[in-house]
Formats: sequence, C-alpha cells, structure tokens
Amino acid sequence: MKLKADFRHSHLFVNLFDEDVYAVGGYVRDILRGVPSEDVDLLITRHPLEKIIEKLDPYGRVDLVGKSFGIIKFTIDHKTYDIALPRKDIPRPSEVVSHKDFIIQADPFLPLEKDLARRDFRCNSMALRLKDGQLIDPFGGAEDIRAKIIRLTNPAAFPEDPLRVLRVARFASVLEFSVDPQIYELCKTIDLSGLSTERINEELFKILLHSPFPSRGLEEMFRLSVLKKLYPELYLLTFSLQDPLYHPEKDEYGHHTVWFHTKLTVDQGKRVADLASLPQGKRLALLLACLFHDVGKPKTADWEFKKGRMVLTNNCHDLISEKITRDFLTRYKIFSWENCDLRELVPLLVRWHHRLSELWQNRQVITKRALNRLMADVQGEIELLIYLDQADRAGRRSRPLEKFDRQTIWFKKKLAEWNITKETIKPIILGRDLIPFGVEPGPTMGKILKKIYELQLEAVFETKEEGLRLAQEIIRKELRKKGK
Repeated sequence: MKLKADFRHSHLFVNLFDEDVYAVGGYVRDILRGVPSEDVDLLITRHPLEKIIEKLDPYGRVDLVGKSFGIIKFTIDHKTYDIALPRKDIPRPSEVVSHKDFIIQADPFLPLEKDLARRDFRCNSMALRLKDGQLIDPFGGAEDIRAKIIRLTNPAAFPEDPLRVLRVARFASVLEFSVDPQIYELCKTIDLSGLSTERINEELFKILLHSPFPSRGLEEMFRLSVLKKLYPELYLLTFSLQDPLYHPEKDEYGHHTVWFHTKLTVDQGKRVADLASLPQGKRLALLLACLFHDVGKPKTADWEFKKGRMVLTNNCHDLISEKITRDFLTRYKIFSWENCDLRELVPLLVRWHHRLSELWQNRQVITKRALNRLMADVQGEIELLIYLDQADRAGRRSRPLEKFDRQTIWFKKKLAEWNITKETIKPIILGRDLIPFGVEPGPTMGKILKKIYELQLEAVFETKEEGLRLAQEIIRKELRKKGK
C-alpha cells in the first residue's frame, strides 16, 4: 500500500536522508483514518546520531533529548519534529526499581521491523517511507484501523511498561476504537503502583480533553482495573446505587449507579465546555469537577422513609465530595494547569454544585446578595459552577446536550442584569482606607474589614463612598466598645 506523507518539510527530510527516513506512529495511523495530523514523528535508519545532527544543523535548531534514547527535537520555521533512531529494549537489572522493566537503547542499524515490534498497539506499529509513500505494516495495523479495534503488537512484552494500560483506555476513547478482550485479562495482573503521578495525570487529562466522549475512556479504565488500582474513590461509585425516581438514567444492564451518572455528566460537561468555548485550563477544571462532584455519595448513602416509600438519600454528600476531591488532588500532585488553579477551584465547584438548583427553586424571591455570596464562595468562578450545574442535570440522560437550558440562561442573565462579576465581588474597602480614620493594622482592622465586606456581599453598598460612610459608623461602634 502506498500513501502520501503530505507535511510541510517532507521534501527536506527526503533530500537529506533519502529512503532512510520514515513517518511513524500516530501520523501514519491518522492518515489511514482519514484525519491527517500536523504532528509528525520521524524515524531515521542507518544513520548514526552524530551524522543526523550534522545534516540537520544547517537548516534549523537541533536539540538532543537523550543520546542513549536516540531522540532529537528539530525545529525549523517554528515547527518542531521529534526524530528518533530505531530502538530496542534491554532488560533492566532486577535490583533497579522502575515502572519499566527495561532500558531503551538506540541502534541506527536495527531493522525497522524490530523497532516497530516494540511499540504498544498494532495500529501504532506502522511506518511510512517518505521517499515513495510505501507503508510498512508488519503487524496488521491497517486492518485494525479498518476494524476500529485496539490490539497488542506484542502481548508478551506489553506488561513491561504499565503505562500502556492507561494508554489502552486513552486510545480507545480518543480514537473511538473497541478493545481486544484479551487485553482486559492481561491488564488485571499488571502492577500500576510504580507509575509516576505525572504520567497518570497526563493520560487522564488527555481522556477528558481530547475524547469526543470521555465516558468511553473512563469506562475502559474501569474494565482495565485502573479504577480499582489507581482511583479507589471512583471505583466505589460503581457499587453505589441512586434512587431511580430522581436518577432515571441507567446503564445497559439496568443499573442506576452513581458511576453511570458520573460518566454521563462528564460527557455533558464536554458539550457544555464546547458551547461556552472555555479555555483549556477552565475546561479541565469543569471536567474534573464533573468527574468528582458525586464522589462522596458512597459514604453518605442511606435509606429514608419519605413520601410514602423508602428513598435512597445522600445527605451532605457535597461536603464529603469536597474533602475527597481535595485529598485526591493532593495525592496526585495536581496544582495549576494552563493558568487555572485546579487545586483550589475544583473542590469549590464540587462543594457548591447543588446550590444553584436550590436557588432556582426560589428564583421568584432570589436577590442579588444570594448570587454575590455564591460568587465569593467560588472565588469569582460562578459561571463554571453554572456550567457544572447544567452538566449535572443533563447527566440524567444520554442524549448529548445541544444548547443551554432555561435554568442556565436565567442565571447568566441575572449575573449580567445585576452586574455580578469576579471584579465586583472584590473588596471595595481595603485596610489602607481605614487608616485615615485612626484604625491601625491588626485584629481590630481585620474584624472591621470583615464586617464591611459582609455588607458589600449583602448588596448594602456598591460604591467606595457608600462603603466609607458605613465604615465610619462601624469604626465608631468598635471604638465605643473598646472604650468601655
């Protein structure tokens, strides 16, 4: 089979390396899928590393990532290519602890098929010779792409890198491929405890951000025993039932579980993020909040006799969910990402995810101060809370959300009508404003500032002049108390 590698600098690589340069991995797979990518990984055979660097150097910036790995980053015209030599795996000494039980070593004269054999999935174990477009496919990757299935290139070598277990879930989700059943049995026996939190987070984030339906990757993590081994908080959701009257959504076997609702909520969160055109940092914050918003339900599940029948309840699960979420983010060292403070924002969204529905029930009497306070509670990110609320409610059905419902639109209109923004809930009166009135920095100033800010959130005043008048009254009262 012949294909065309149509990317910007393909002719340069052919001129420099003739028939020894290949596009490999995802680029070849995506051409066969009919969705060509701009991300090109290259493999150069029969050229020592020094010779490759020498040939590339006149045309752009060459960065050697790892000599033993044989990997180069080559930047030309603001485009960076990852270039590798053929590589082989050498068993690691048994006394060395690593999540990989082998050492990767470059060998420029290793046969191409040997390099392809060490790759994880057959759909990734292909190469495309740039000079003539010849597809090298020794393991039937093209067949798997047509069948939309993930199969292992080398089942015996697969357990050597535990990260591949998570990659199964990610590729199945992003590519919308099914998984060869033998992979599930194999993955049950693979120890994931040596994986770094960075690599685990990377795979989870890619599932959430790059999958058309993230629920597919989440379900694969369940089937592959990843939830049980790495995410016990989420694994418990698979056992936790919900009252079918309030949560009619059920999986293909008829189970009304928190896990099924959570997966639907994440998928709907992806639709909401698209509708709102969220930047990547806030998009990830929303999707993580969708994933963890009900994580406290297993610990709060109880039966109550209400309205003439026994009802499944989860009172105060939002508080427990917040704590579990904070513990999870700490354990996996998740802090800021793309200018978004995930460590602080995600737990706040989880903590307050029911509040908007409560306010909606009382919308006829709702006041500005209620939304002011909620805006302050979520540190100015009330729109993300509105989107989480929308996704949670839409998570009671499988049909993808196509537009915001009237509840979401109503809250967004109220925020605009009352001019409630991240800026407007910042304290108007600061400590330096109190000094001219004889208030020195210290506990008394802190107490006065807190009272003034409470009045601001209560919408008692909206301008600095009004705030200063109230501040003077509060200061006089405090001073009188102190005088006594």
